[in-house]
Amino acid sequence: MLNRPTLDPETRVLYGDSLQPPPGYVFDAAVATTFSLDFETALAAPVSLALFAAENRDDILTHPLALLEGAERIAGRLVVYADAGHLHAQGRPHSRLCSLLERIIVEVAAPRGGAFHPKLWALRYRPIRAGDPTLLRLLILSRNLTRDRSWDISLRLDGKLTRRVDAENRPLFDLVSSLPDLAVTEVSQDTRELTNSVAQDLRRAEWTLPERFDEVSFAVNGFSNKVWQPGPCARLGIISPFCDGQALELLRNLSRAEPRLLSRPDELACIDADVLERFEQVAVLDEMAASEDGEEDASPNAIQGLHAKAFIAEVSWDTVLTVGSGNATRPALISGNNVELFASLKGKRSKVGSVDDIMGEKGFGRLTRTYERSELAPVDAATKSAELRLDEARRALCRGGLRLRCERIEDQDSEALWRVWLIPVEPITLAGVASLSIWPITRGDGHARDGLAALREGVAVDLGAMPLVDLTRFLAFRLEAEDGLASALFSTGLVMDGLPSERHAAILRWVIDSRGAFFRYLRLLLSELGDPFGAALAAQEGGGGGGWEAAADDAPLLEDMVRALCGGGERLHAIERLMTRLEAGGEDPAGNPIPPEFRTLWEAFRIALQDRGDGRAR
Repeated sequence: MLNRPTLDPETRVLYGDSLQPPPGYVFDAAVATTFSLDFETALAAPVSLALFAAENRDDILTHPLALLEGAERIAGRLVVYADAGHLHAQGRPHSRLCSLLERIIVEVAAPRGGAFHPKLWALRYRPIRAGDPTLLRLLILSRNLTRDRSWDISLRLDGKLTRRVDAENRPLFDLVSSLPDLAVTEVSQDTRELTNSVAQDLRRAEWTLPERFDEVSFAVNGFSNKVWQPGPCARLGIISPFCDGQALELLRNLSRAEPRLLSRPDELACIDADVLERFEQVAVLDEMAASEDGEEDASPNAIQGLHAKAFIAEVSWDTVLTVGSGNATRPALISGNNVELFASLKGKRSKVGSVDDIMGEKGFGRLTRTYERSELAPVDAATKSAELRLDEARRALCRGGLRLRCERIEDQDSEALWRVWLIPVEPITLAGVASLSIWPITRGDGHARDGLAALREGVAVDLGAMPLVDLTRFLAFRLEAEDGLASALFSTGLVMDGLPSERHAAILRWVIDSRGAFFRYLRLLLSELGDPFGAALAAQEGGGGGGWEAAADDAPLLEDMVRALCGGGERLHAIERLMTRLEAGGEDPAGNPIPPEFRTLWEAFRIALQDRGDGRAR
């Protein structure tokens, strides 16, 4: 690694691999933060945490049983905090499995009125072997929990839990411990306790530093008038996809020599020319390089665009590399209204490299070109104004106390359906909005209802009737500006009164809808903790799913169950929960996917669990 420049674009890290437990360990708990989030990526994360990693998100999404079991295994042990109103939505229906994320996603608001913008994973892993230490991992990212394929920067710190509180970790504790109080809706006591537990462990973490670096420190903006900024330096390099003139002026004055700047052309087009003239170099990503190998028709997995954020400062004989969520903007670095997280790594410049080494042709610079001011026109002021009005409407909808209510009804065929209403506590102005469409994310915009007039009057919106498996707390909103210059599509999660307790079981039965699916899921349940290969094999569609009839498949399943019983019974308790939920999840006994012959086998194991004193309900 030492022969490669810092921030070498050839050094790639897969998101899923970064979440996977170290050898000999299993996932125990995690707290994550993100500005924006898409549901499919969030669904894939539990699989990477608890089961197996994959080359990309789409590979995981092809295995609904793995998505289900991933969510089941991490239930109560993962919480993701996201900026309210920045959950992605789409016109087509989302998978019904996305409703399982209601137990994981908590929407929050920045206390000083800006954006909640940090991108963090704080993970705890417990050892399989008694006596080994508890391990922690910290990921500080520039990317969100989305499918975005932009160029990003991540910092991974692995460490162990100690008994000693380290003062350097205090900003991490302050950020994570404050998260439940930023929520825009009620937060469960379990979520508060999980978050506080991880926060307390962060205080006592002892981190292993990356090669070349000697020190690490953390900073958080957005909670007080004290705002972190890069310190004075001999020279400064700035990588920031978003920027504004006031922040760039501040950063230029911190550097004795003219700084280097890498940003996006649409952002630079809005900066006054006299500001940019004070930088030695102003660069943007080269479109050919960003498409990987210069292909015009890049593959869906190609990395495109700039989302990385970093400040590189030469201080005496050292180089300080700061990565995190903050852009070179006023809300991030001057007013401190955004909640941002930064990690600063310090090392000798002879090892880490200079600004020119990192941003020049030896490093990230080989993907860049000089910015030409004439190449792109600034964004129209009227469009910006329309976008700001829609952002205000978005905030009002996500933070205005809207609730959902559902009630069971019977249709003409006596099939049970649930009617859902969106209930405002008071009228919502929604200034500058021409239209507002609303639909549950599991239904798609073909079931959208017009909600603009009703919400302005403070009247409930009838969202229609739907089967139990489609009930969800997540709604999609599509806003159109009055002048037609802007639109917004997003989702948010609301409190739902009357949500039937059997909804979760209905989702299980929707996924496990056949004998084959039942047996595939059993093999996934019985896969050993800490055995990602076995879990990945069990999740495959052809992994012996319907093989109860074949003796060749019976024996491995029976052996797996015996091993689970001898190993403490934890996996058998998972089977017990599964069978209870499947039998409670539907009114049609003929549609139950549990084969009768397996019930007989299961009864023997259930009695064995009780005889061992392990037959408690879980």
